[in-house]
Amino acid sequence: MKKTFVEVIERFRVAQIEAGKSDLTAKTYAHTLQSFADWLTTSNGDINNPTRFDVQSYITHLDEQGKSAVTIDKTYAAISVFADWLERGDIVRDIRKAEVRKQRNIAPKSLDRNERNRLLRDVERDGNTRNIAIVYMLLQTGLRVSELCALDKTDIVMSERKGQVNVRHGKGDVARSVPLPREARLYLQRYLETRTDINPALFLSRQGRITPRMVQYILGKYGIHPHMLRHTYCRDLVSNGVDIAVVAELAGHSDINVTRRYSKPTQDELHKVIDRVFS
Repeated sequence: MKKTFVEVIERFRVAQIEAGKSDLTAKTYAHTLQSFADWLTTSNGDINNPTRFDVQSYITHLDEQGKSAVTIDKTYAAISVFADWLERGDIVRDIRKAEVRKQRNIAPKSLDRNERNRLLRDVERDGNTRNIAIVYMLLQTGLRVSELCALDKTDIVMSERKGQVNVRHGKGDVARSVPLPREARLYLQRYLETRTDINPALFLSRQGRITPRMVQYILGKYGIHPHMLRHTYCRDLVSNGVDIAVVAELAGHSDINVTRRYSKPTQDELHKVIDRVFS
């Protein structure tokens, strides 16, 4: 008896967890396959018995929709795992995909002075002491959002003249300490003074320790992605002549070539140069 696509995808999700995949990875695979199954139903396909034609057509469909090469590559990866589970590796062989084009000579998107000032002004006007502290922490320490959310109050060391953040579990489980500038200390202290609980987490939401998704939501209201604040931190250091090796240490980069990206021109800078030369 043919199973519904919901049953098939659920069985696949459970099998991935039993095979050692994390709940998040299994859930991501299932979500991707749900979209694939929905598309198949509109083209008379069947998730129980997909063909190579189905896979190629879906990948082409995503490309025509304007999906990024990275997104398409992740979709293909999930379908490939599903094909292996079905013991149908033939359906993902020789699939044509969009190429991922890496802009190695362009610095990651960061905030310019006006954008940064607007963000700081807007978040301060909203008056949420926790959100103000989060923005200053990200802008002036360059922490990854996951690192920020994992901080406990005991990871912060502050005195009147200096402070530091002790990141216990950075990327690759590497610890590091990052200086905490005066403005970040000021707003963090104001936030901590509002706390009357005994929860060890540095930043809380109504449900408990704040999550990366919640931080993304907070900054999304200002049209900002959290990564942009980390990029701004690194860009500011490089622009002010800080040695690349020092920036790499502060940012927790294991590969110094990642840090060197911040010495490259940004897309906006390239546009300004062209406008100035040809205007």
